[in-house]
Amino acid sequence: MSNTAHHDEMPILDLDLSNTKPFEASRFLDSPETIAAFLAEAMKANDAQVLMHAMGEVAKARGVNQFAQDAGVNRESLYKTLKGGDKTRFATVQKLMLALGVELTVRPLDKHLA
Repeated sequence: MSNTAHHDEMPILDLDLSNTKPFEASRFLDSPETIAAFLAEAMKANDAQVLMHAMGEVAKARGVNQFAQDAGVNRESLYKTLKGGDKTRFATVQKLMLALGVELTVRPLDKHLA
């Protein structure tokens, strides 16, 4: 008899997740390298909303007031920008990236992705 279980035979766990909290990446974004890696992963989604959400997490990690000041915008404007997604101008994204101390770079796609 084999000790390997088939997926049909595996029990379904009935987990109560009502008391769990959503993962907050901002708690772990504690260095420029980590921030850069986090934003690079968000960029891979090719979705402006994902990038803006990631920038929001970085803003929380850095302190929203400080981030807004570094970017040269007021706090309310920063919040609107981070909620903007597809409507956010490239110049604004670039300004926010520079305020975070990171830059957008270009590299060729892997051949199997092109």
